Amino acid sequence: MARDEILKEQWEQVVKKLSAQFAEGDTLDLDAIIYLIGVQELGQLHRAFKKDEKLNLMHIAICRLLEPYGYYEFDYFDEEGWPHYTLKEALPTLKAGEQSVLMKEAIVQYFIEKELID
Repeated sequence: MARDEILKEQWEQVVKKLSAQFAEGDTLDLDAIIYLIGVQELGQLHRAFKKDEKLNLMHIAICRLLEPYGYYEFDYFDEEGWPHYTLKEALPTLKAGEQSVLMKEAIVQYFIEKELID
């Protein structure tokens, strides 16, 4: 099976699993999944977040997802338990479709690492 087909199949596994668990069957989009990863990484699962905190959660997720690619490095947790990352290498200029593929690939790897998909 081609690499793109494998990624598509794994991505669909992630979307199906998370949509069933968090969206009552509605299909979650890429941003919603990134947000959920941010909440998971913060570890404060049972609280409401303000609008600016939601953006920060997405930033946490993106940093965490791109860390294995060498773009970010975990730095420290602040006094409120929020993780902070340092930019190690500037992200390459990517077209929107390429960004989407990179993020989907990173998300699939994250869920494989967490042993939530095969």
